[in-house]
Amino acid sequence: MAVYLVGDIQGCDSAFAHLLAKLDFSPSRDTLYVLGDMVNRGPESAATLRRLMGMGHSVQCVLGNHDLHLLAVAHGVRPAGRRDTLASVLEAPDATGLLHWLRQQHLAISAHGILMVHAGVLPSWTAAQTLALADEVTSVLRSPQLGHFLQDLYGDTPKQWHDGLSGNDRLRMIINALTRLRFCSAEGLMEFETKEGAGTAPTGFMPWFDVPGRLTAGETVAFGHWSTLGWLSRSDVIGLDTGCVWGGCLTALRLGDSPAAHERIQVKCEPAQEP
Repeated sequence: MAVYLVGDIQGCDSAFAHLLAKLDFSPSRDTLYVLGDMVNRGPESAATLRRLMGMGHSVQCVLGNHDLHLLAVAHGVRPAGRRDTLASVLEAPDATGLLHWLRQQHLAISAHGILMVHAGVLPSWTAAQTLALADEVTSVLRSPQLGHFLQDLYGDTPKQWHDGLSGNDRLRMIINALTRLRFCSAEGLMEFETKEGAGTAPTGFMPWFDVPGRLTAGETVAFGHWSTLGWLSRSDVIGLDTGCVWGGCLTALRLGDSPAAHERIQVKCEPAQEP
């Protein structure tokens, strides 16, 4: 039995199928964890969701910002953007089933000694707290209150966590950290404007995983979301978004008995959109 982590697919189902073939992936034998942004920008979002659904319990996924965007558009809360490629889902005869499956996915997963999120973890959060906060959001995503909540999903505030946050401000901050975070300050103030590589941090900010004293530093955290960062492999962090949708690679990591035994497997992708 093999265990794999896969970065952002973003509706590139052909590349995903190629990668699964290269892995010789078997749903009856192997396990796959997908680190969010399953849909959008690529041409085959519906096909990607159907493939993942068809893999049953062998696959577990965390939700990314594009996946939440699809839910918001489907509920009429957010207009589709100029570069969105979500019509294959929204107009599909099985759209209701696809969206229901998406709502059942996670915001964070801990398995095989790895904490998995789409984007990042605030420096003041422990792994256990991260999982608990993620569960607060998923309980709403799976509830009848989803449409109401999605109306308050978007916004950059609050930008700094404190345990007294409540209501939609609390949920929005959890979502922003787990699905949008790249840079933050030593005090955990989030910055969302900068989207380039790790060396472009604005003054006073740094990549979230480089904050001194980060409470998940003793964990291995795997994430996607940051295509301009690309592949990152350290004992404490694994970055798996290698820009498939932009003509980079779709990357899987086969977990070994130790970090040194992990194996990176990639397939080259045709660009679906220009960066």
